[in-house]
Amino acid sequence: MPIADTKLLTLPETANHHDHQYHQLVFGLEGDTEFDIQGRGQHVKLGHGCLVPSSTDHAFCGMGDNRIVVINIPTDKLDAGLIDPISRLFNAPSYFTLDTQRKVLLQSICREMAVTPPESPLLQACGQALLLSMHNFMNTPRPRNSQSAIDKTALDQYIAMNMHRKISISELAALVFLSPSHFHSRFKEAFNITPHQYVLQKRLEYARQKLEEGWTVMRAAEHSGFSSQSAFTHAFRDYFAITPARCRKLVKEH
Repeated sequence: MPIADTKLLTLPETANHHDHQYHQLVFGLEGDTEFDIQGRGQHVKLGHGCLVPSSTDHAFCGMGDNRIVVINIPTDKLDAGLIDPISRLFNAPSYFTLDTQRKVLLQSICREMAVTPPESPLLQACGQALLLSMHNFMNTPRPRNSQSAIDKTALDQYIAMNMHRKISISELAALVFLSPSHFHSRFKEAFNITPHQYVLQKRLEYARQKLEEGWTVMRAAEHSGFSSQSAFTHAFRDYFAITPARCRKLVKEH
């Protein structure tokens, strides 16, 4: 087994349980799954995960469509410099919730993993990056929710990576560890715009950029997360005072 054997997996809906002679780091990526580690159960979805030390009995199952990242770390093949950090990280089984930056990092790395051949050493490098980032995360004090500022750059990165699908306010609020209502009021106070309006603007600005690059109206609508071409055209015209088709035509004429 490599130093960090890393895989993207879908868990079956049938419950399974086992233990193994290596540590395991699990990140939720898509959908929902459920883990039970020594009698303590919890849902593991995007932004959540668990640390399963070697020889720890645990049960798991998927809940509909799901995908997780699993990193297996053998206890007998670690570099000397990693033995102490890994031992401390897997000192006890635990669940965790990632901060905004690591949620974005996780999605970025998993996009790379999804197009990487199984035998590529890049997969091991991806796993090691997540493992070391997790070690830093677990050993860095997090600010209290009431004191934390909204990280607009991280939110922008998250929106850009999920532009093609619906993004809920609850999802964005969870990125910065706030309730949806608190996030809404804090965001509007900080940026003088609601989160919903902000996401819509990001979609429209992205779509206009793609139209100017020669994309069709339908393709721009689909990739910027609109439910239909008509909904896209209506929103685009309201925001830019021009239809997407006219915008694209003007670019082609120049």
